[in-house]
This record gives sequence, structure tokens and C-alpha cells, in this order.
Amino acid sequence: MTNTSPLNGIRVLDVSRILAGPSCTQLLGDYGADVIKVERPRTGDDTRRWGPPFLQDQQGQDTAESAYYLSANRNKRSVTVNMASEQGQSIIRELAAGSDVFIENFKVGGSKKFSLDYDTLKRINPKLIYCSITGFGQTGPYAELSGYDFMIQAMGGIMSLTGPVDGDPFKVGVGIADIMCGMYACTAILAAMQHREKSGEGQYIDVSLLDSQVGWLVNSAQNYLTSGESAVRYGNGHPNIVPYEVFPGSDGHFALAVGNDKQFQGFCEVIERPGMSDDEAFATNANRVINRATLIPELCQILAQKPVDYWLKALSAEGIPCGPVNNVEQVFSDPQVLSRGMKLQMPQPGNTEKSIDLIGNPVKFSSTPVSYRHSPPELGQHTDEILSDLLGLSEKELAEYRQQDVI
Repeated sequence: MTNTSPLNGIRVLDVSRILAGPSCTQLLGDYGADVIKVERPRTGDDTRRWGPPFLQDQQGQDTAESAYYLSANRNKRSVTVNMASEQGQSIIRELAAGSDVFIENFKVGGSKKFSLDYDTLKRINPKLIYCSITGFGQTGPYAELSGYDFMIQAMGGIMSLTGPVDGDPFKVGVGIADIMCGMYACTAILAAMQHREKSGEGQYIDVSLLDSQVGWLVNSAQNYLTSGESAVRYGNGHPNIVPYEVFPGSDGHFALAVGNDKQFQGFCEVIERPGMSDDEAFATNANRVINRATLIPELCQILAQKPVDYWLKALSAEGIPCGPVNNVEQVFSDPQVLSRGMKLQMPQPGNTEKSIDLIGNPVKFSSTPVSYRHSPPELGQHTDEILSDLLGLSEKELAEYRQQDVI
């Protein structure tokens, strides 16, 4: 497929693994960058084995590509290099010399052990943008510790805000600490590219899971910083907007998001309680927040009298924001989701008779659209291609490196 995306011509050397780094580089790849994914020979990225489910080969057997791996590794080329060997380290440094961006998620100090730290690579390539992703950052009392999404969700506060009001703390159902760290890393890299465009200088970027997690506590964190009162769980409710949560119909549940007083007035008309919006206790959002313990049970009783579909049609007709509570299967059957290209098909590497379903990129450019050029690669699928094209290695040299376990 032709690369018409905005980062066409940018090369990213990605030695990260798991989810935060790979989700960042998948975005950069979708935006047109040539992403070279460096993996360990024979084993590769840990997430390749994080299944089931796995892709199936032509004989219906599990491949080495898990669904987890597929979710974050589109638009990349895989090269296997033994980083523990001096020759392998030399290969990566040579690739870095011709790259625009280098991304790693070693423990603090780990890159220096392989002579792949920023100071070393900066001497080779002064324009290099080098991004380090760690659990806790390069400084501070926790810097040496390993960080994983689940523990970061716990330490970073989101679990204290998620789950039933009187129940146990809950993690978010996806690896959101990893994903958001990857998102922050991506935007930081794009900003660093703009700086380099003006100054000609590369730079070092330090991004951590914990910092990112704290950063996206947004209004809940600001509520505490403003009031001095620690945030509490509201279940599916909102700390600052009421009614704004999941409500029962007679045959299921739906989401209701009344965002202002005018919408509340319209909502009261739909539920045939027009006087409720005139009640001083409920007339303004501030008062509804204060009096939620009275209002919400009353609304639950009213809404539970009619089926979900009735409320969705009646409320939508009056411009009141609402929606069904879909499971994942229903999401990928939704006509809006499908019309926006959020489900896509790409060829399955190693099995020309099959295609694989993947999650689409949500960004729609008017002039430089996202392009889907590479399916999530098999381990080492592009090793010979990359090392011969970019470093000029001959077939004989490649064979010798394989015999020496360098690639």
C-alpha cells in the first residue's frame, strides 16, 4: 500500500516490548513512520506468547502470534538481533545511526549495559530523538523498580476511583496505564520532532507509567488539589455531574449523560416528571451533585419501569445524551463503528489464504490519511531485508551472524 501518511520518511528503531512502547510505535507506524521492531532471536516480544487466543496457521494450529501481540504491532518490520552480543549491539548502533527515533523500555541503566544509552547514540547521531519508557522514571526513590500496568493502576490512584461505591478497588479492564503512557510518549516524540525541525537538535525523553497515570487522573486529581478532600468511588457515577451514570431499564441497562441544566429539564419532560427540574434541590447541577443520594434512587425507580430501547429512542429524540451498554461483540457490530473504519482486515503473514481482523486507528487526516502497510510481523520476518538494505550485509555475512547467534 502507498504510504501517504504524515510521517512518511521517518524511521523509528523500537527496542521496546510488552505494551507501552509498542502501542506508541504502532501509532507512529500508522502515521507513516518506518518502524523497525528489534526482538530477541527465537523468543521475541513477550506478548507473542500472551494467549490464548492465538492466530491459526493453515493447518488450524496455534501460531506464535497472540491476539495481545496483534493489538499493538501493526505497521512494523521485525528484525531479530541478540542484544547480549557485541556484534548485536553494533548492529543496533548502526541502525540507530540512520534512524530518527529510538525507543526503549529497559530498567533504569539497562541501556548503558548494552552501550545503547542516549549519550552513546547521541555521539553517533546528534539528531536522534531518544525515548525511554520505564515504570517510575529515570529519577526519584522508585526509579530502580520494575513497573507493570496493574501495579501502576494501584499506585497511581485510578483503582481507588474504579469499582462499586462500597466494594473493592477495581482495575480498568484494559492495560490503560500502559496505553496512556504510550500515548504520552507518542505526543512527546512528535513535539521533539517539531523542535528538531526548527533547531536541528535531537533530545532525550523520559516517560514513566506512574507519571502518566497521575497525569490522566485529570479532574479527579484536581478535585483533591482544589478541595483537599481525597476522591472517592462513585461506581458508574460522576464526581461532578449528575445524573451521569448507568441506569436500569426494565430489561437491561443504559448510559445516561445529562451534561447541563437545560438537558436535565428535557430529561424530566421525557420521564414525565417536569416538576423535578423546578425543585431547588435538583434545578442546578451543583445541587444535583450535593443531593445525588436522593435523586439517583428516585430516577432508578422511574427508569426501571420501561425497557431500555424505549428510553434510548425517547431520550435521543429530545437530544438527551444516552447510549446502550455494549459488549465487545456488539461494539464491532455497531454501524457507526464499522462506518468509521474501526475494524479492518489485513493479510496474515505466513498464511496467504487468510486475513486477520484488527482494530483501526481512530485518527482521520484530511490530506495525509493513516496507512496500513504491514500486518503485525512474524518474529524476524524482515531481518534479512532490513540488514541487507540498510546496513549492506551480504548473504554470507547474514549466514555467519546466524551461525554465531547474533541474529
